[in-house]
Amino acid sequence: MPEQFDSILADVAIVGAGPAGAAAAIHAARAGHDTLLIDSAPFPRDKTCGDGLTPRAMHQLDLLGVDVNATYRNRGLKLHGFGGTVTAPWPATYPSQVGTALPRYQFDALLVDAARDAGARLITGMATAPELDGNRLTSFVVDKQRVTARWVIVADGVRSTFGKQLGRTWHREEVYGIAARAYAKSPHASETWMHSHVELKDPDGVVQPGYGWIFPLGEQGGVNIGLGALSTQSRPAHLNTKKALRFYAEQQRAEWGLGQLSDVSSALLPMGGAVSGVAGANWMLIGDAAACVNPLNGEGIDYGLETAALAVEMLGSKDFTLAWPDRLRAEYGEAFLLARTAARLLTYPQFLPLAGPLAMRGPVGRLLMPAAARLMGNLITEEDKDLVARAWRLAGGTVTRLRRDTPLWA
Repeated sequence: MPEQFDSILADVAIVGAGPAGAAAAIHAARAGHDTLLIDSAPFPRDKTCGDGLTPRAMHQLDLLGVDVNATYRNRGLKLHGFGGTVTAPWPATYPSQVGTALPRYQFDALLVDAARDAGARLITGMATAPELDGNRLTSFVVDKQRVTARWVIVADGVRSTFGKQLGRTWHREEVYGIAARAYAKSPHASETWMHSHVELKDPDGVVQPGYGWIFPLGEQGGVNIGLGALSTQSRPAHLNTKKALRFYAEQQRAEWGLGQLSDVSSALLPMGGAVSGVAGANWMLIGDAAACVNPLNGEGIDYGLETAALAVEMLGSKDFTLAWPDRLRAEYGEAFLLARTAARLLTYPQFLPLAGPLAMRGPVGRLLMPAAARLMGNLITEEDKDLVARAWRLAGGTVTRLRRDTPLWA
């Protein structure tokens, strides 16, 4: 006898209730769509992340009307390494000129509450067993419930378990990230700068292709501390990230007054659009699931919030199969290809020891590294008129022409 399922109908079903999925639910519900939001775990729940929110993410949160960690704001990024320190304030060219940070178990729950307040329904369970008519998703199962929706937005994170069932493929020959994160108490929790250490050494003193971070959390009473390294299939980073994180924390413990590490976790990060199979006739992948992650620093929350808004704008389209990858390429293609190309250089062991001292010390560092921080923070805008911004945009077009066959939401 066939298994019986309860039926759930919706205009829009959103698989995954992280920042991208919850933001999509807010936009969809406010647009008048009957919206179903699905997550595999009950809230609050944790997620491996640096927790930092750049001005780009803050701008999207302002549009959503969601205030995050209202008592704490940061002014920018301080970069350390190779004998130098460079201070890079958030640029005045962006609508929101401050950042903040909040642990994901709080941030995600805050956005889910906002989605429910907007009218979205929330259910808990794993989305599985998609049924397709051609490339149109007709229904899928969440526990003992069969969900049928006119449109489906997939926002189930870097692993994208449901996206894989729909055909999402991760191209590991492109640069990807490996990262670990923890929390620690610190008397400097209200420090108004995010800190990044770009000279990341292993216990043998070998410089690794990545960076460490310490992001204060304000009245939360501690910091998010983590590290990330860059890999490709042909040049994998031979790094135990959790072990390396503990070593990095020991290096920073005295200066930051760090307590014991807690909630240590790790993750792999596909980056820069290096996935294919991101859309069908009535479904599309957004945020981390679509590898919308900055290859220079692993930042993805801002892209998750932005792609959520873009996806809901697309809901009137007849077929997303080509329209959605085209929209992603138009929004992010040149910048992602250029960032992936730059990040690939960092996977060569000889590059950082040669380039790092030049970049971090003296007049060159004072000129280049604030610009690099803008690039890492996704804060180059069309309104920027300075030489670095123009060079970045010109280089993006050049790289796009040279790497025409590179997977980019193909």
